[in-house]
Amino acid sequence: MTALPNSPWRDRAGSRFAREKQPALASKGMVVTNHPVASAAGAEMLLAGGNAIDAAIAALFTLTVVEPMMVGTLGGGVAHIRLADGRHLVLDGLSTAPAAATADMYRALSDTLPDYQETEGRKNAVGVLAMGVPGALAGWCQALSDHGTLPLAEVLRPAIRAASEGFRVTAYLTGAITDAATDLARDPGLAATFLADGTPPRPGTLLRQPLLADSLRMMADQGPSVLYGGQIGRALAEHMAASGGLITLADLEAYSVVERAPIVGKYRGFEVLAPPPPSSAGVHMTQMLNLLEGYDLGALGSGSTATIHLLAEALKMAFADRGVATADPAFIKVPVDRLTSKDYAAERRALLKLDAAQDWTPGIPPAESANTTHVTVADAAGNIVASTQTINSLFGARFSIPGTGLIANNYMFNFDPHPGKALSVAPGKRVFTSMAPTIVRRDGKPVFALGLPGGLRIFGSAMQAVINLIDHGMELQDAVEAPRVWTNGHTLELEPTIDPSLDAELSALGHKVQRMKHIGGGMGAVRFHDNGMIEGAACWRADGTPVGISGGLARADVRFDPEVGRR
Repeated sequence: MTALPNSPWRDRAGSRFAREKQPALASKGMVVTNHPVASAAGAEMLLAGGNAIDAAIAALFTLTVVEPMMVGTLGGGVAHIRLADGRHLVLDGLSTAPAAATADMYRALSDTLPDYQETEGRKNAVGVLAMGVPGALAGWCQALSDHGTLPLAEVLRPAIRAASEGFRVTAYLTGAITDAATDLARDPGLAATFLADGTPPRPGTLLRQPLLADSLRMMADQGPSVLYGGQIGRALAEHMAASGGLITLADLEAYSVVERAPIVGKYRGFEVLAPPPPSSAGVHMTQMLNLLEGYDLGALGSGSTATIHLLAEALKMAFADRGVATADPAFIKVPVDRLTSKDYAAERRALLKLDAAQDWTPGIPPAESANTTHVTVADAAGNIVASTQTINSLFGARFSIPGTGLIANNYMFNFDPHPGKALSVAPGKRVFTSMAPTIVRRDGKPVFALGLPGGLRIFGSAMQAVINLIDHGMELQDAVEAPRVWTNGHTLELEPTIDPSLDAELSALGHKVQRMKHIGGGMGAVRFHDNGMIEGAACWRADGTPVGISGGLARADVRFDPEVGRR
């Protein structure tokens, strides 16, 4: 069933939610980000003749200014790129552990959920020991130099403008500053920027970041070398040395981006392409979709007890395997073929109970944040970028590098603080991630692309959007806004618009139900129509804004002089 514009989606189970935003439709290109200023920056590149890669990188640099709590050049992330010639590649710009890092560098407080990741003194979450070697700047610049068409200085121009001239604070940013204010106040740079008069800026306030603007200008002039051995890198290393951190200039100089091939899963006649390890998305989205392919989810209905139960069991199964297998493939042999096979899904499906929840154990032998942003961009030539980037937690490690306006990531929180695990800390090891920049194609042609922030909840939410589009026949806007569920085996989280009467039914099946304001962050998606039009949609969970490009330049023989027009 297809939802009608401006009216609530109603599926076969009677679940109901109201569409809160509207999609955009265009012919020449589409930029979807989680901030209107960043979407405008991407659109500016397309209008200047750039391609989707130029637009995506401009948007990401601008997001470091307007969504500073989520993303920064000192962070890391993954870019899934589909080139106009049909080739797919994944650029892994994830952070790595410093050379001096050790598996026992943190003292874990618990061996069980929900406090499994917590450590004494929050050292893996806040402060210098929480920072991993940054990869974002290297990844963005490599994507641009290898596949873009515009120079770095031009792509950085909108971000520099937003930092130096300022932008208007949204309520979303004010809320994030308020939530992190106690930690931000401890860092002189962050306090001066985000708590200038001792309180968070009110929505509508013009926020300028002159130090950040200067750092972005240096990046425009010098490229990534300014961080990986240059002036900004030296400032970072000096701050680490003075504050008890581990990252050295040698760590920065040794960093490299890794190009990988995406995992290709098959689901009901579609191909679902998502990043490989150390991302969880490709392996475990494929694993879950393989399991769920054995059920008629369309007939069961979106938001029904049966569908939610199946989604929960698939998520629990995936997390059981993820914990022992999916890590940096340079350190851990990940059984990709086994986990993504239809035969393995059939074995696991045979264990699934339709009338009860269960505790899943790994089906393979053990091997030994939630605050992110996402851009989805497409151009008329067929280039697509779905890129998820982060400084990990809200405002990362909650300190800045003095004199630069740059916020540190806390990517070390992604590692397992317990030694001897597949996901434990090791020198030079890449962090694992739940990032899921996903492109779906049919008969070799792209059908839609999507992604979102949300830490552990990312790849499960992306999987549900794929199901919304394929199984439930939702329009793009409804698919990204639809209520989500999530569990990793502890509690079953449900968003508010899921029918409240289902709580008792799911509890009766053995689920520990918990209602959440939202699950994951703002999803941005693009859909490709058969007539060549490109649709963009962003959901209510962030300041997401699709900006479409149509129209174009005048005909070659057109002149303004009306006398010329008569000839």
